[in-house]
Amino acid sequence: MEELIVSVVELKGSYPNIGLKQSKEIKTSMLLEQFNLLQTLSTNSNSTKAQEVLKTVSPGILEELKGIANGLEMELDLIVKFYSGYDVSFPPMGCTTFVNDHNYVRNYDFSPELYDARLVFCNPTDGYASVGFSHSVIGRLDGMNERGLVVGLHFVNNHDKEEGFIATTIVRMLLDQCGCIREAVDLISNIPHGYCYNYSITDPSGVGVVVEASPQKQVIRFGKSLSCTNHFESELLQDKNRSEIQGSLKRKEYANSLLKKKLSPISLYYHFNDGHSPLFYKYYKEYFGTLHTVVYSPKDLSLIIGVGENCAPIMVSLKDYLGETLTLPTVIKGKININ
Repeated sequence: MEELIVSVVELKGSYPNIGLKQSKEIKTSMLLEQFNLLQTLSTNSNSTKAQEVLKTVSPGILEELKGIANGLEMELDLIVKFYSGYDVSFPPMGCTTFVNDHNYVRNYDFSPELYDARLVFCNPTDGYASVGFSHSVIGRLDGMNERGLVVGLHFVNNHDKEEGFIATTIVRMLLDQCGCIREAVDLISNIPHGYCYNYSITDPSGVGVVVEASPQKQVIRFGKSLSCTNHFESELLQDKNRSEIQGSLKRKEYANSLLKKKLSPISLYYHFNDGHSPLFYKYYKEYFGTLHTVVYSPKDLSLIIGVGENCAPIMVSLKDYLGETLTLPTVIKGKININ
């Protein structure tokens, strides 16, 4: 077993100041080690076009990128290529989500080598406060904002690629700018998508939404209870799926079986985080190992978090954070079996 340590980061203020603070973090952490990798992944990224699109769909994130550039004393064009998630390549990842009874439960599966290992509490002056796990600093793998909007991503395919944003940047945009499902669905349809991803979304209404998004079109599925994995279900987009989706289908079948049970948030957590669960994977060297489990409860803005396998649950509240009554841990530790 190998230790996995997730840093808990607090960001407040204007977007440029949030960027500046993260530039200091980049200088003093393992995030600096990602530079060579980011350079490889963003070889063909069009920084000028990315900035033009950001000015329209997410000016706050553009200002944050400017703050990072200033702090690192690097050209903005280079920082936008590295961190905006616009027109970059990325390996496949997995994840399973379950929405039921006002709870959103999720396992994120990938490689620790490409994992930021950051849980970020972000409170921008000109956007909604949120908490979520970061990717490439500005992006989010999943998260919940102060209005109770919860969003997570699910990789489907990296074929049929077009110029557009990677899903982690899109999740961040939704958390910063949208107060409910309807606003999220409206915004996501106006963002250029680079790859095929599912987005699972809920809010305090208890309604769940899956947005099946390809670069060419989006299909929306609503439901009080739903699960989501790594394939498209709609007839319009099924031809975009990878040839082998049996693993995704099996995880979805198991997640659907949980819909029939009245499980508490902590029970759901253990169903997902148990190292023997059909939803917990250990193929870390193949970019498919479970790195974190999280239960978001949008009605009361609470979270149950675990890092790695069989982690003692950590319970925090975004509401308490906003009320300045929450003392944030500095790190969350867990263990993964990478052999």
